[in-house]
Amino acid sequence: MKLHEYQAKQLFASVGIPVPRGDVARTSAEAASAYRTLRSRCGSPPAFLCHVKAQLHAGGRGKAGGVLTARSDAEASAQAQGLLGRRLVAAQTGAEGLPVTAVLLEEQVAVRQELFLAMTIDRFHATPMVLASRRGGMDIEAVAATEPGAIVREPIDVADGPSAQALSRVASTLGCAGATATACGELIRALWRLFASTDASLIEINPLVITEEGRWLALDAKVVLDDNALFRHPELASLRDESQEQPLELEASRIGISYVGLEGNIGCLVNGAGLAMATNDIIKLSGGSPANFLDVGGGANVEQVTNAFAIILADPRVTAILVNIFGGIMRCDWVAQGLLNATQQLKVTVPIVVRLQGTNVEEGRQLLKSAQRLNLISVDELADAARKIVQLAARKA
Repeated sequence: MKLHEYQAKQLFASVGIPVPRGDVARTSAEAASAYRTLRSRCGSPPAFLCHVKAQLHAGGRGKAGGVLTARSDAEASAQAQGLLGRRLVAAQTGAEGLPVTAVLLEEQVAVRQELFLAMTIDRFHATPMVLASRRGGMDIEAVAATEPGAIVREPIDVADGPSAQALSRVASTLGCAGATATACGELIRALWRLFASTDASLIEINPLVITEEGRWLALDAKVVLDDNALFRHPELASLRDESQEQPLELEASRIGISYVGLEGNIGCLVNGAGLAMATNDIIKLSGGSPANFLDVGGGANVEQVTNAFAIILADPRVTAILVNIFGGIMRCDWVAQGLLNATQQLKVTVPIVVRLQGTNVEEGRQLLKSAQRLNLISVDELADAARKIVQLAARKA
């Protein structure tokens, strides 16, 4: 689950990670009031400048016109009015964009240096990891792709947290020495406390800045929480903003289906995450393009299969569907019955290739055969099923 920037910064402040002064607003009137309050908190300088930042779950806001400036309460109100209620299209949103329902008004600070600091899970080595670079700013993704050596990676011991040696190496990478290195270490320790206590999968500060006065500030903040651990954190789960989520993915999560929309035209219904990824891979290797990752779950029943079909067919790009089921806990005859229910209830017109293996496979195949529905094609081997679905999808495209 992703958090908005202002929510992430509230968490940062709770563990002592310094952030700029700011206030969130959801109307233009609130933005004007927030500007006046913020100006007062900053000592009421005669020419007070603040940023008005669109809040959405995507990067690239600055380049997309989602970060503006204001020099008065009237200008803050106008800038907020121009952002609130619109769908902002940024590099990470897709063509449809994401709705802006809140803006963060934040003091402008004089920046001496921009850095990058993050904490995430290294899934290859099954350990938390600190990432750091002197190349902080908007294009850190390009740095990671073209100059991976510019980003240092330090593993973290789950029991002991960041070691003194790791902190020293990160500080050196960021060009810190003496008191600055000490402050850097304290910040990383605070980051680790937050990471561990919230069951986060990613905490990113980009940029982490050193101001002209020598202060450390998290100028931007990104926090992603592990959905599987949210039951331990109801106070964090309540921060979820469903307006920022893809509608089909949101609906799937509500009914217990793991679904991620992709860019292709071949819908996939699979049980098991590993098998679902392998199915997507073999579709690509066969010259096709999957429209989704969908794991219906190992113990799904007829109703769940029917619901999964409804999710897939709600994507207008889908021109064919591949069903790939290995029946272990899930029985193949349940899947077959779910397929028949779906074709009847949802008036399915796209071709469906079905590959069943495992428990009650012969019963499942017999159900499909007896239905005599022209849009259901049963195939025994996965490679054959992939080739067939790619051919059918191409005819429908």
